[in-house]
Formats: sequence, structure tokens, C-alpha cells
Amino acid sequence: MTFEIRTLDPLRDAELVHGWVTHPKAAFWLMGDAQLPDVEREYMGIAAAEHHDAFIGERDGVPAFLMERYDPRYVELVGLYEPEPGDIGMHFLVAPTDTPEHGFTRAVITAVMEHLFADPAVSRVVVEPDVSNKAVHALNEVVGFVPDREIDKPEKKALLSFCTRAQFEAATARAKGGRA
Repeated sequence: MTFEIRTLDPLRDAELVHGWVTHPKAAFWLMGDAQLPDVEREYMGIAAAEHHDAFIGERDGVPAFLMERYDPRYVELVGLYEPEPGDIGMHFLVAPTDTPEHGFTRAVITAVMEHLFADPAVSRVVVEPDVSNKAVHALNEVVGFVPDREIDKPEKKALLSFCTRAQFEAATARAKGGRA
């Protein structure tokens, strides 16, 4: 599976993203009650931010997922852990579908990680999913994330987890049947 990742356009993509983040399967995005102007405002803010970016991942020209990248020294995790040089934070959301495809979400997170590690300055990816989101914890583990500890964020209790470039490469080699 191959994906193209492009910068999210807050005005052009707001309606699409609104449908994704308000879908019941996106409960952990905490935007279930958001109205279209709320989503436009949120992503206009991200577009204007120096340390936060949003992207749309497309498969064969069709939008398939949302990805956010952030610098944890300035966004999301300020004061909650000691960032290391080369750390980058990430969120992703697969578009809801009535016809799930086996292995699709795994392919998406792999593409997201490849995109992040394509930047040579990135040495470790940081995530902070809700502690009760067991499905994403399992998915994170498949691509090499290692849980560190639970942290209290204003909106949730989160599982702080890290994945180094070497851990990701080892995990993807295992997934392909190779050696780590």
C-alpha cells in the first residue's frame, strides 16, 4: 500500500476532517461535538503554529487519514517529560469506513512513521494516547513504540510512549519477516 502525504488545507479540508473527527470511531480525538467552524478554527490554528503541522494522507488520490506532527518541547507535552534532541510528537486518525480493510491501519501508521523518520533530524517519535485506547497501544507496539509511563494531561490520562528510529526499523523488519 502506498500513500501520498500532503499538508492539510484548513479551509479546503475542514469539511472532510470534520466528518472524521466527529465520527463515533474517533472518540479519542475528543472532538465529537465539534461543529464545522470549530474544526476550521482548530486547523487554522495548527496551520499558523510554528511547532505543529497537520497533514492528509491519500491513497490513490483519496483522502484516507489525518496526521499531526508537533514539537513536544512547545506543544502537547510541555512540562510532562524531558524532551530529547530529535524528538517529534505525532497523532494520526484513519478515516472512518463502512468497509474496513485488513491491515490498513497498520499500513497507515507505518507510512506515518516513515514520513516522520524521513526527516534526518528526527530520532524518536513520542505519542500520548489515552490510557484506555488499547487498540492504539497494540498498534503502536507493532511499529516499535515502547510505553514509558502514564501521565496526566488536562484532557486525559495518557500513556507516554516512545519509538526510536532503530526500534521502528527493527519492528518493520520483523513485520516483513526479516531480522531485526
